[in-house]
Amino acid sequence: MAMGRGSCTKVALIALLVMIWSPFQTYAANHIVGDSQGWGFSVTYTDWAKGQNFASGDTLVFNYQPGLHNVVPVNAAGYKNCKTSGASQAATSGNDKFTLNKGVNYYICSLPGHCSAGMKLQVVAQ
Repeated sequence: MAMGRGSCTKVALIALLVMIWSPFQTYAANHIVGDSQGWGFSVTYTDWAKGQNFASGDTLVFNYQPGLHNVVPVNAAGYKNCKTSGASQAATSGNDKFTLNKGVNYYICSLPGHCSAGMKLQVVAQ
């Protein structure tokens, strides 16, 4: 079946738009928290975060041995005071993934003493 002249024009226009838009498309990145050392006591997470570029839609991956730690998204007060809210749900798989929202994102380990020992992360996503 032959395409009419209008159909060819539409296909060409769509192809042109895809070619123009593709270079500007951004792809979400995965960030392994603590790199090869993972989520634990051996990394200063403030320093780790300074070396990263975070964007809204990127994924943070927390790797750790299940049972030794957990990860809880918290608000600014929870981060500052190492406290979770009643609605906070701890992730405990040892390979936990969280999608970043634009702005500041906060995470802590809620096991007793872990957050105050440095297991907390603040990330600013553009």
